[in-house]
Amino acid sequence: MPKVAYHLTYPERRTTSVVFASPHSGRDYPWSFLRRTTLNEHSVRSSEDAFVDQLFDSVPEVGAPFIKAGAPRAYVDLNRSEDELDPALIEGVSKIGHNPRVASGLGVIPRVVANGQAIYSGKISMTEAKRRIDTCWRPYHTALAGQLDQAFLMFGQAILVDCHSMPHEAMDAVARRGVRRPEVVLGDRFGAAASSDIVDRIEAAFQRTGLVVTRNTPFAGAYITQAYGRPTRGRHAIQIEIDRALYMNEGLIRPNGNFEAFRTLLRGVIREIADIGRPLARPLAAE
Repeated sequence: MPKVAYHLTYPERRTTSVVFASPHSGRDYPWSFLRRTTLNEHSVRSSEDAFVDQLFDSVPEVGAPFIKAGAPRAYVDLNRSEDELDPALIEGVSKIGHNPRVASGLGVIPRVVANGQAIYSGKISMTEAKRRIDTCWRPYHTALAGQLDQAFLMFGQAILVDCHSMPHEAMDAVARRGVRRPEVVLGDRFGAAASSDIVDRIEAAFQRTGLVVTRNTPFAGAYITQAYGRPTRGRHAIQIEIDRALYMNEGLIRPNGNFEAFRTLLRGVIREIADIGRPLARPLAAE
């Protein structure tokens, strides 16, 4: 098993209703898993949102908590429902309906990593699948839900910012000739997961840095935004996808020469996003 299901960094003083999370940056690969996979240690990392946790490590400085995965995505996908079980991978699972994520091998226990590379040569047991869900998936979501509940109690609302990265080629299909390709995709499930005002302000924060931002195409948000976004109840969830080419060498899975500059740029964005969730100062009473 991974050493811990998640890492939670808490600010000295909580001053905002925003909670930042990184469910796909976990990189604690159990030896038992590496021994079982058919992939080498480099290929198995291709599904990671590598270094996203480092890009957002200034979150506690702005008065917000930051939760990140311990387990890697190839081991258990925290951005899937616990019942998205793949019958092509897990023994004893019956196919019920059609789920495109499961069908493509990207269920809660993934069958493939990036580019459709198979993780295993055969199936795994239901016992193993449930063990991963019980020891990694459930503790992460219990902690995440707890942080959002606390934000709501303290501030009357909760804003989840779910931080991800995307392969550079992910935008090939939507890039237009003569126009800068999008570098950040905000996903709010086409308005179902967050209020437009909050998403507008997050978009503006990125745009002020010169980054090109688009919404919901090709990433509108998956399980986490669907499960936690209830804007009519004061609970908002926004997924952020950042082009990996901005800060890393995707082939080598290493930070590139722009990493520190980009992390510095994000510090300002993070502060602006945290400001969205700060209570407005009460006006002074007239004497």
